[in-house]
Amino acid sequence: MQNKKQVSLIFLAIFIDMIGFGIVIPILPFAAENFGADGFILGIFVASFSLMQFLFSPIWGTLSDKIGRRPVILAGLLGGSVSFLAFGLSTSLEMLFFSRILSGIFTAATLPTVQAYVADLTEEKNRAKGFGFINMAFGLGFIFGPAIGGLLSSHGFLFPALVASGLSFVNFVGALKWLPESY
Repeated sequence: MQNKKQVSLIFLAIFIDMIGFGIVIPILPFAAENFGADGFILGIFVASFSLMQFLFSPIWGTLSDKIGRRPVILAGLLGGSVSFLAFGLSTSLEMLFFSRILSGIFTAATLPTVQAYVADLTEEKNRAKGFGFINMAFGLGFIFGPAIGGLLSSHGFLFPALVASGLSFVNFVGALKWLPESY
Protein backbone atom coordinates (compact mmCIF):
# COMPACT_ATOMS: atom_id res chain seq x y z
CA MET A 1 0.00 0.00 0.00
CA GLN A 2 1.45 3.35 -0.95
CA ASN A 3 1.60 6.14 1.63
CA LYS A 4 1.64 3.68 4.54
CA LYS A 5 2.61 6.37 7.03
CA GLN A 6 -0.39 8.56 6.15
CA VAL A 7 -2.78 5.60 6.18
CA SER A 8 -1.34 4.54 9.55
CA LEU A 9 -1.87 8.05 10.92
CA ILE A 10 -5.46 8.08 9.69
CA PHE A 11 -5.94 4.59 11.20
CA LEU A 12 -4.80 5.92 14.56
CA ALA A 13 -7.01 9.01 14.25
CA ILE A 14 -10.11 6.92 13.51
CA PHE A 15 -9.24 4.38 16.21
CA ILE A 16 -8.95 7.12 18.84
CA ASP A 17 -12.05 8.90 17.50
CA MET A 18 -14.11 5.72 17.76
CA ILE A 19 -12.79 4.96 21.25
CA GLY A 20 -14.04 8.40 22.28
CA PHE A 21 -17.38 7.80 20.61
CA GLY A 22 -17.65 4.35 22.17
CA ILE A 23 -16.86 5.61 25.67
CA VAL A 24 -20.17 7.49 25.69
CA ILE A 25 -22.33 4.56 24.59
CA PRO A 26 -22.71 2.78 27.97
CA ILE A 27 -23.32 6.01 29.89
CA LEU A 28 -25.82 7.67 27.55
CA PRO A 29 -28.91 5.95 29.01
CA PHE A 30 -27.90 6.79 32.59
CA ALA A 31 -27.07 10.40 31.76
CA ALA A 32 -30.37 10.85 29.93
CA GLU A 33 -32.34 9.18 32.73
CA ASN A 34 -30.61 11.38 35.32
CA PHE A 35 -32.01 14.43 33.53
CA GLY A 36 -35.52 12.98 33.37
CA ALA A 37 -35.50 11.27 29.98
CA ASP A 38 -37.49 8.14 29.33
CA GLY A 39 -36.95 5.47 26.69
CA PHE A 40 -38.64 7.57 24.00
CA ILE A 41 -36.36 10.56 24.64
CA LEU A 42 -33.33 8.27 24.67
CA GLY A 43 -34.45 7.02 21.26
CA ILE A 44 -34.64 10.61 20.05
CA PHE A 45 -31.06 11.18 21.28
CA VAL A 46 -29.84 8.23 19.26
CA ALA A 47 -31.90 9.22 16.23
CA SER A 48 -30.75 12.85 16.39
CA PHE A 49 -27.11 11.78 16.21
CA SER A 50 -27.81 9.60 13.17
CA LEU A 51 -29.99 12.26 11.53
CA MET A 52 -27.20 14.83 11.86
CA GLN A 53 -24.76 12.40 10.27
CA PHE A 54 -27.21 11.81 7.43
CA LEU A 55 -27.76 15.53 6.84
CA PHE A 56 -24.19 16.76 7.28
CA SER A 57 -22.12 14.03 5.58
CA PRO A 58 -22.79 15.39 2.07
CA ILE A 59 -22.06 18.94 3.23
CA TRP A 60 -18.72 17.96 4.78
CA GLY A 61 -17.93 15.79 1.76
CA THR A 62 -18.49 18.66 -0.65
CA LEU A 63 -16.40 20.92 1.57
CA SER A 64 -13.56 18.38 1.66
CA ASP A 65 -13.58 18.28 -2.15
CA LYS A 66 -13.24 22.08 -2.23
CA ILE A 67 -10.80 22.86 0.59
CA GLY A 68 -9.07 19.52 1.16
CA ARG A 69 -9.49 16.48 3.36
CA ARG A 70 -7.18 17.56 6.17
CA PRO A 71 -9.09 20.70 7.30
CA VAL A 72 -12.38 18.80 7.37
CA ILE A 73 -10.85 15.90 9.33
CA LEU A 74 -9.33 18.39 11.77
CA ALA A 75 -12.68 20.19 12.15
CA GLY A 76 -14.38 16.86 12.82
CA LEU A 77 -11.83 15.84 15.45
CA LEU A 78 -11.94 19.20 17.23
CA GLY A 79 -15.73 19.36 17.01
CA GLY A 80 -15.92 15.85 18.45
CA SER A 81 -13.83 16.97 21.41
CA VAL A 82 -16.16 19.93 21.98
CA SER A 83 -19.25 17.73 21.72
CA PHE A 84 -17.89 15.28 24.33
CA LEU A 85 -17.00 18.22 26.58
CA ALA A 86 -20.57 19.54 26.25
CA PHE A 87 -21.85 16.06 27.13
CA GLY A 88 -19.56 15.81 30.16
CA LEU A 89 -20.52 19.26 31.43
CA SER A 90 -24.24 18.83 30.80
CA THR A 91 -26.53 20.14 33.51
CA SER A 92 -29.81 19.62 31.68
CA LEU A 93 -31.55 17.37 29.21
CA GLU A 94 -31.38 20.13 26.58
CA MET A 95 -27.61 20.44 26.96
CA LEU A 96 -27.22 16.68 26.68
CA PHE A 97 -29.40 16.70 23.57
CA PHE A 98 -27.32 19.56 22.09
CA SER A 99 -24.12 17.56 22.68
CA ARG A 100 -25.50 14.57 20.77
CA ILE A 101 -26.55 16.75 17.84
CA LEU A 102 -23.10 18.36 17.81
CA SER A 103 -21.47 14.94 17.95
CA GLY A 104 -23.48 13.75 14.95
CA ILE A 105 -22.56 16.85 12.95
CA PHE A 106 -18.84 16.48 13.57
CA THR A 107 -18.72 12.70 13.24
CA ALA A 108 -20.23 13.33 9.80
CA ALA A 109 -17.12 15.38 9.02
CA THR A 110 -14.62 12.79 10.11
CA LEU A 111 -15.80 9.37 8.98
CA PRO A 112 -16.70 9.98 5.30
CA THR A 113 -13.73 12.31 4.80
CA VAL A 114 -11.35 9.68 6.16
CA GLN A 115 -12.65 7.28 3.53
CA ALA A 116 -12.02 9.88 0.82
CA TYR A 117 -8.55 10.50 2.30
CA VAL A 118 -7.71 6.80 2.02
CA ALA A 119 -9.08 6.69 -1.54
CA ASP A 120 -6.82 9.62 -2.40
CA LEU A 121 -3.76 7.86 -0.99
CA THR A 122 -4.15 4.35 -2.33
CA GLU A 123 -3.78 2.94 -5.78
CA GLU A 124 -6.89 1.31 -7.15
CA LYS A 125 -5.51 -2.21 -6.65
CA ASN A 126 -4.89 -1.51 -2.94
CA ARG A 127 -7.94 0.61 -2.19
CA ALA A 128 -10.00 -2.22 -0.70
CA LYS A 129 -7.09 -3.04 1.58
CA GLY A 130 -6.92 0.61 2.70
CA PHE A 131 -10.66 0.70 3.40
CA GLY A 132 -10.36 -2.58 5.29
CA PHE A 133 -7.62 -1.07 7.41
CA ILE A 134 -9.82 1.93 8.27
CA ASN A 135 -12.82 -0.30 9.02
CA MET A 136 -10.57 -2.29 11.35
CA ALA A 137 -9.76 0.92 13.26
CA PHE A 138 -13.47 1.70 13.42
CA GLY A 139 -14.30 -1.76 14.79
CA LEU A 140 -11.46 -1.80 17.32
CA GLY A 141 -12.55 1.60 18.61
CA PHE A 142 -16.06 0.26 19.10
CA ILE A 143 -14.69 -2.74 20.99
CA PHE A 144 -12.48 -0.80 23.38
CA GLY A 145 -14.53 2.40 23.74
CA PRO A 146 -17.60 1.00 25.52
CA ALA A 147 -15.41 -1.12 27.81
CA ILE A 148 -13.40 1.96 28.78
CA GLY A 149 -16.60 3.97 29.23
CA GLY A 150 -18.04 1.29 31.50
CA LEU A 151 -14.89 1.24 33.62
CA LEU A 152 -14.71 5.04 33.85
CA SER A 153 -18.37 5.33 34.82
CA SER A 154 -17.45 4.33 38.37
CA HIS A 155 -16.28 7.97 38.70
CA GLY A 156 -19.68 9.32 37.68
CA PHE A 157 -21.78 8.96 34.58
CA LEU A 158 -20.49 12.16 32.94
CA PHE A 159 -16.78 11.59 33.71
CA PRO A 160 -16.23 9.22 30.75
CA ALA A 161 -17.39 11.95 28.37
CA LEU A 162 -14.76 14.30 29.79
CA VAL A 163 -12.12 11.61 29.20
CA ALA A 164 -13.44 11.17 25.64
CA SER A 165 -13.17 14.93 25.15
CA GLY A 166 -9.56 14.94 26.31
CA LEU A 167 -8.72 11.93 24.17
CA SER A 168 -10.35 13.57 21.15
CA PHE A 169 -8.46 16.79 21.74
CA VAL A 170 -5.14 14.93 21.90
CA ASN A 171 -6.19 13.18 18.68
CA PHE A 172 -6.86 16.59 17.08
CA VAL A 173 -3.46 17.94 18.16
CA GLY A 174 -1.70 14.82 16.83
CA ALA A 175 -3.50 15.08 13.50
CA LEU A 176 -2.77 18.81 13.33
CA LYS A 177 0.91 18.11 13.83
CA TRP A 178 1.45 14.94 11.79
CA LEU A 179 -1.39 14.40 9.32
CA PRO A 180 -0.59 15.94 5.93
CA GLU A 181 -3.10 16.76 3.22
CA SER A 182 -3.85 13.79 0.96
CA TYR A 183 -3.77 15.72 -2.35
